[in-house]
Amino acid sequence: MPYDPENVFAKILRDEIPSTRVYEDNEFIAIRDVNPAAPTHILLIPRGDGPVSPANLGDPDAAWVGRMVVLATQIARQQGLEEDGYRLVMNCGRDGGQSVPHLHLHILGGRALHGFG
Repeated sequence: MPYDPENVFAKILRDEIPSTRVYEDNEFIAIRDVNPAAPTHILLIPRGDGPVSPANLGDPDAAWVGRMVVLATQIARQQGLEEDGYRLVMNCGRDGGQSVPHLHLHILGGRALHGFG
């Protein structure tokens, strides 16, 4: 599936849709989810016309995806989630729960998160 520059995250990245940003740098932004699944629900979004989903990742993406995961743990720590724990989620495709065709990582915490592994 080709990248759609009109997806909601692309519009947020261009400031066409307002968001509550908790972090940003030249590679990523982190925003509060408008429909949170946990008391703390932050979306970490890479800038640019990046991969549509994790299925589009390859070996050349390893370094920036690694930075994305490290950044997610730093944001979780800043949000006070480290002591009790948190979940990092990257959905892939419709059946995997991906609703926006722009790769992103969910940071979830603030309560017990059961149901997986």
